[in-house]
Amino acid sequence: MKSRWYACSFSIFLFLIPLFIEAEAVRVFITGNAEVSPDNPGGVAISLSYTDSALILLGKDIRFFRGLELEFTVPQAYLSHRGSLAIVLYGDLSRIPGYGTSDIDARQIILEPVPNKIRSVYQIPLRTGHGLRTSPYVTVPTGIILPASFPLVFRVMPVIKGLSEEVETMRFTLNVKPILSDEGAVKILLRYPDNFPAKPFIALIDDEVVERPQEERLLREGEHHLVIISDDYRNESRRFIVERGKVLELAVNLQDPTPLLIFESPENALIFLDNQALGSNPAPLAVEPGIHEVRFQVSDYAVIRTLTVQKGKTYRVSLAVNVLVTESESTTLP
Repeated sequence: MKSRWYACSFSIFLFLIPLFIEAEAVRVFITGNAEVSPDNPGGVAISLSYTDSALILLGKDIRFFRGLELEFTVPQAYLSHRGSLAIVLYGDLSRIPGYGTSDIDARQIILEPVPNKIRSVYQIPLRTGHGLRTSPYVTVPTGIILPASFPLVFRVMPVIKGLSEEVETMRFTLNVKPILSDEGAVKILLRYPDNFPAKPFIALIDDEVVERPQEERLLREGEHHLVIISDDYRNESRRFIVERGKVLELAVNLQDPTPLLIFESPENALIFLDNQALGSNPAPLAVEPGIHEVRFQVSDYAVIRTLTVQKGKTYRVSLAVNVLVTESESTTLP
């Protein structure tokens, strides 16, 4: 009896194996739909009966997709009725079916009996270099399903007559989720100073020159380094993190390259720059590149320093007063 069942099952399998290159007319009963989006990496679950179908749609942003994962789960009781049902995946639909019964033309992508296990996983490649591979746990159809072939229809259907009442009342679960690449993107938002708009600069990401830095750039997830070099702005350096499947907007405020001097001193100190009095604790001061002399004057005490100031840099000039403490083993006062 067992050998006869396996022979019957094998003959059904042979009947289902051929894939149709051309579209065929099919009648489907749509009970739910799943829109796949990177904003919902956990996917969408749909409950199906033995005659139901689900519509699978792509969201607007699929640039980080390698493929889709379809996980089909059956109740344990179905294993004693194996060979009763098949699953079909259709693409290139002649029209988008609504809820309920629809007659459409479509091309088969997957057609096979429901596998003899509780959970079956199918990964559908959406681009070249997807890296998806068939294994004992995952089935990857041959070829690539281009986004133009969407939406898809996933269908459960009987392949034998006289299904048991138990199978007719069973509920199956389809979970559809994206397979994301290990990429994200960065978009650099440049803000120019009012007095230096749109001057030339060189942008490098990870030491590679970026020709159009304000356009989105795909990068591997993880840490990256941005450097901006210019004769007209201050040089900038940023480290940033790219997350998988997300776009990072990185704001960079380009700054006037005129050198700045920032002074720090006690309140009773007078500050002179190139013999010009600045008062006590002046605001940051823009200066020309070159050699400058700074003098701190506290009563009769003066400290003078010479600075070589370079374009695009900021200098913090501080007068520090230290208290010197020494330690000795002797307890005898000098």
